[in-house]
Amino acid sequence: MARRIQARDVQGLKYFEQLAPLLERLHDVGTERDRAHNRTLHYDQYCMLVLMYLFSPLVTSLRGLQQASELDVVQKKLGVSRTSLGSLSEATDVFDPERLREIVQELAAQLPARESQQRDPQLEEVKQIITAVDGTLVNTLARILEAACSTSRSTGHTKAAWRLHTHFEVERGLPVRIDVTGGSGRGENDERAVLAKHLEPDRCYLLDRGYAKFALFNAIHALGSSYVCRIRDNSVYTILEERPLTAADRAAGVVLDALVEMGQSRSGDDRPHHPLRLVIVQTEPHQGHGEQRGHDSDGFLRILTNLLDPPAEIIAVLYRYRWTIEIFFRFFKHLLGCRHLLSTDARGIEIQAYCAIIACLLIALWTGRKPTKRTYEMVCFYLIGWASEDELLRHLERLKQRDERAAQKKLNRGV
Repeated sequence: MARRIQARDVQGLKYFEQLAPLLERLHDVGTERDRAHNRTLHYDQYCMLVLMYLFSPLVTSLRGLQQASELDVVQKKLGVSRTSLGSLSEATDVFDPERLREIVQELAAQLPARESQQRDPQLEEVKQIITAVDGTLVNTLARILEAACSTSRSTGHTKAAWRLHTHFEVERGLPVRIDVTGGSGRGENDERAVLAKHLEPDRCYLLDRGYAKFALFNAIHALGSSYVCRIRDNSVYTILEERPLTAADRAAGVVLDALVEMGQSRSGDDRPHHPLRLVIVQTEPHQGHGEQRGHDSDGFLRILTNLLDPPAEIIAVLYRYRWTIEIFFRFFKHLLGCRHLLSTDARGIEIQAYCAIIACLLIALWTGRKPTKRTYEMVCFYLIGWASEDELLRHLERLKQRDERAAQKKLNRGV
């Protein structure tokens, strides 16, 4: 049985006071139905509690969060009153997760631009915002067996898992959007359909082969954005113009750079409305296992793009950066609390996901670094009183020195 949360377990809440002005605009969201004016838990307060959960290793469940709300220190620092389990559960029915995107964007704007010496100089070829897009499955409960028995209040259907469709800005190392759907991956839950609804101009989307669809490519191109997308090993294409490869291209593993026509003759949205470039990169063949079962590779990455000007080696580098979103997912699930979600409802999961993005941004703002698992843990230790401020600063200084050594090694190899 989990022990009751004590006041000494939730320290460092003074830093959350800085969030209050930012979240204040959410206070009246969802109060339209509160005609009796007796609501005790408001949207800004709920978000503060969720953020406390994300930064407090000892608060591991909705019930633990409810217990923490009974503590005087929590009520004083977060501006909340004692909250019931019913209020916490009902909150996700009345609060709009989309309103949190405004706060995400404002916090992201506060981050300083990355110093030029920290950027990969090869990415200078791409003037758009490099954005990796992918989805990850999370279980609604700690164990799949329990999750399979849970029912979503909004749909009345059993949900064992949900998919978090994520937009991740590669150069800043931060997520900027998450949309939650059922985990089936079909119909409106299809990753291509979800992305098509939320495309933005002036972005370079890095996509895996599950996103390969000409209608989506056409929509991206029409907005003035670009895409770099792996296509399936058995894709059919006709070479229209083969481009010569440079020594740098070959060093990057590129074996083909060509303008192509894909598949058979098509019409309408099934036909590409713009020139297509195919870059093939040689890699190690492998077979997918576990969650990657069926994701085999014959040893060649076939990358389709509408970027016609950058050298082929840059296209290879861009696709390599798509893996940064996979690394982020590992950290993000850890931040969510070992894949445990506070809600089994899509809106509640989306609210928690956006709060987790805000947590990532806070780590970056507090520490001046991209959020990583080790830094997140150290910030948590500091906030709950297990680490001193000096110990946190020493941790950050060691990471800075490590980055400087790595950057110097890169320079030496380039000389």
